[in-house]
Amino acid sequence: MKKLLCIVFLAFIFLAACNDEKEARDNESKDSGLEQKSDSFQVPEEYENMYPLTGIGTDEVVNNRMVGVMVNNHTKARPQTGLSKADIVFEMLAEGKITRFLALFQSEMPDVVGPVRSAREYYFELANDYNAIYVYHGAAGFVNDRIEQRGIDHLNGSFYDNDGVLFKREPFRKAPHNSYLQLGSVYEKAEAKGYDTKATYEPLPFLSEGEQVAGEPGNHVKIVYSDTPTEIVEFDYNKRSQAYTRYSDQEKTIELESEEAIQASNVFIIETHHEVIDDAGRRAIDLQSGGDAYLLQKGVVQELRWENRNGRIVPMKDGKEVAFAPGKTWINVIPTEPWYKESRNDIK
Repeated sequence: MKKLLCIVFLAFIFLAACNDEKEARDNESKDSGLEQKSDSFQVPEEYENMYPLTGIGTDEVVNNRMVGVMVNNHTKARPQTGLSKADIVFEMLAEGKITRFLALFQSEMPDVVGPVRSAREYYFELANDYNAIYVYHGAAGFVNDRIEQRGIDHLNGSFYDNDGVLFKREPFRKAPHNSYLQLGSVYEKAEAKGYDTKATYEPLPFLSEGEQVAGEPGNHVKIVYSDTPTEIVEFDYNKRSQAYTRYSDQEKTIELESEEAIQASNVFIIETHHEVIDDAGRRAIDLQSGGDAYLLQKGVVQELRWENRNGRIVPMKDGKEVAFAPGKTWINVIPTEPWYKESRNDIK
């Protein structure tokens, strides 16, 4: 299959069943008992409602507003708390070669999420486009000014630092990697600021039960954000769960307390322009223009395009939206141009 671009920091490794590395990881998963039950099924007709970002059916009323949380991905912040419950996680570069997450929560609302870190413009614009309450802890003065000027519904942890209600500093980690959001208090604090906490959303398109995906085998993907092992992200497909397990630095990404593996039914990788805009290394990332993309689901990879449609980042083929597999989605945003030229040697 044609590579997206040889200079892009992305490598797909299509693994056969006999692949030693894949077998080792599968065996590890079986032994540890960390694999999640699959979410990859079509919503049964007997359900009254559906969660718009996952396609999972429910009899509950689905009108709670999404919450978008800035989650720290520094090595000192791992493993994180709450990521396994997010409907969609966006992974993008912040400063330097370290990524940061925007986790969108609606179908599941864990008690605690974090550690939480500071805001960036492309993250708060993305949260706003999805009509989510944007939660972060601190930001540069000009970023806070833009959040206010653009009317972004937000909660800034700097104003609730360690109040024990919305944010709590944990002693087992050092600042700035120890501020945790108490997610159950978000709607109360949002209402106090006059924000809506109820909303309805148009569902993303989802595959129907038993629907097959056309493409090539896509059981493993390696995304190189940096030449250091800590910023190499991998996803392995597990047939039993019908989902992809995430790895950083060859270590499984897990929940801090439960050690539950982070899995996604969809891994959507999009290429777009990145630009460093100041001496501090802050970036501008284009999430409007569209570009090349890969979508992995059900052990299959498709080479597609991505577009921003009504604020949502969606896969496209021949001018039509491509359906996601029901379940969680992880969206990795990668640069169009190389900032680490030698990383092309890591493409396999």
